[in-house]
Amino acid sequence: MNELYDALKLDNQLCFPLYACAKEIVRRYKPYLDELDLTYTQYIAMMVLWEHKRMNVKKLGRKLYLDSGTLTPVLKKLEAKGYITRGRSEDDERNLIINITENGEKLKEKAVCIPEKMSSCVKLSREEAGLLYTILHKLLGNMEEDGTH
Repeated sequence: MNELYDALKLDNQLCFPLYACAKEIVRRYKPYLDELDLTYTQYIAMMVLWEHKRMNVKKLGRKLYLDSGTLTPVLKKLEAKGYITRGRSEDDERNLIINITENGEKLKEKAVCIPEKMSSCVKLSREEAGLLYTILHKLLGNMEEDGTH
């Protein structure tokens, strides 16, 4: 094949192994999350809310790299399940605030074992996982800096 087209080979794409790994990791989360009746996106939203308890929807979207069109249905489902409440900010009615509920907090106890279960699926040493984490967050930071997020 002509060298001109080498850039189009799948094996030469950084995006493909990232995409394939992400898809595979989410697939491996599924049985654990099914036990909690959560999707992966609902789970990562709950992780942020377990940590912060209360958050502006826009800030949550930025933290999760999700636009409002993706995040809104996720939050509506979490609210229907009784894990969060959504309400307008008292300071500025344009801001929608998410609060975790008592049931949402209780769900954390059922979810606490998931990271350990997932670490056995990934099979990287602590050092390798740390390096991968650092590189991926550097990549995300670079994308934020150049305005692609």
